[in-house]
Amino acid sequence: ARGAHIYAELIGYGSTADAFRITDTHPDGRGAISCLKMALADAQLNGDEVDYINAHGTSTEVNDKVETLAVKKVFGDRAYQIPMSSTKSMTGHLIAAAGATELIFCILAIRDNVLPPTINYEFPDPACDLDYVPNQARPQKCDVAVSNSFGFGGQNIALIVRRFNG
Repeated sequence: ARGAHIYAELIGYGSTADAFRITDTHPDGRGAISCLKMALADAQLNGDEVDYINAHGTSTEVNDKVETLAVKKVFGDRAYQIPMSSTKSMTGHLIAAAGATELIFCILAIRDNVLPPTINYEFPDPACDLDYVPNQARPQKCDVAVSNSFGFGGQNIALIVRRFNG
């Protein structure tokens, strides 16, 4: 038809609501954990195939710790090998547009094989000890990416995209 190039396909999603507080996710990560597990199951992946995670990454103490905990619970030791960055460090929190914008970052990471950085990453939190792609974009093969959106009131969405090979 119009000859557009398809870079990626949406292969999985998860959606949960933990309804903990109007502005907070549950501190034990139950909603985020369930959401990530649902997305992986929907994509028919076990997690070993994930090359990159675009974190919700608000740079707030509670949200960042809960997201780190959720990624560790879902991916186990592999969590330490999956690069994860917060593109909000570059765009700010776009509120309703954040999820769509961050999914675009995932698709661009797949297209370009370059992972976006978490800029201004100066003072790491010991409780958040994963690979957050600090300060510089990273050239790296990326075929599968996860975009996390864990928002107000415990609304949790995870979308998984894969390089399109059609």
